[in-house]
Amino acid sequence: MTKQKIILIGGGGHCKSVIDVIENENKYEIAGIVDIKQKIGQKVLNYKIIATDNELPELIKTYKNAVITVGQIKTPEIRIKIYKRLKSLNANMPVIISPFSYVSKYSFIDEGTIIMHNVIVNAGAKIGKNCIINNQALIEHDATINDNCHISTNAKINGDCIINKNTFFGSGAVLSNGIIIAENNIIAAGAVIYRNTKPNSTYIGNPARKI
Repeated sequence: MTKQKIILIGGGGHCKSVIDVIENENKYEIAGIVDIKQKIGQKVLNYKIIATDNELPELIKTYKNAVITVGQIKTPEIRIKIYKRLKSLNANMPVIISPFSYVSKYSFIDEGTIIMHNVIVNAGAKIGKNCIINNQALIEHDATINDNCHISTNAKINGDCIINKNTFFGSGAVLSNGIIIAENNIIAAGAVIYRNTKPNSTYIGNPARKI
């Protein structure tokens, strides 16, 4: 069966990880990568940087499918900007799921989200648009991850939790059952959250404290 082609937006380190997931999922053929003008012709792994953002309208007409391969640590602003641009061009932003992950058939994942390797998404979980669920993360039953969040490596989101939009949840951090993370939060690596958080805040430590 002929695979649909897809373009990747962003040629940095996160792009390499996404390429690996796409190759293993084996649903799409990577047509090329979009990055800055100075990098055109360079390769990320085996794939060429073929265009800049200025060429996106023509690229979307040709390929239709796109995935955002810019990472997210301190802020989701770049990913949000790209997402809105792709939406305005009527791009198809498929959910990408590593075959090495487990995603319950009773969960829901919205467009533009990628599930990396060795993730567990359990029954009743809901994950919004334009999210990164990174390697070995656990999203437990009935948890909700809203739009534009990055759940980092080996993070643990326990049952009935809510993570509101535009949040970065760091490597190895743990969210106790039923806790609500407010929007625009940064949860540092290794933090353990036992209480609801406040918007536009950063939390570190165990038990986590606002800084």
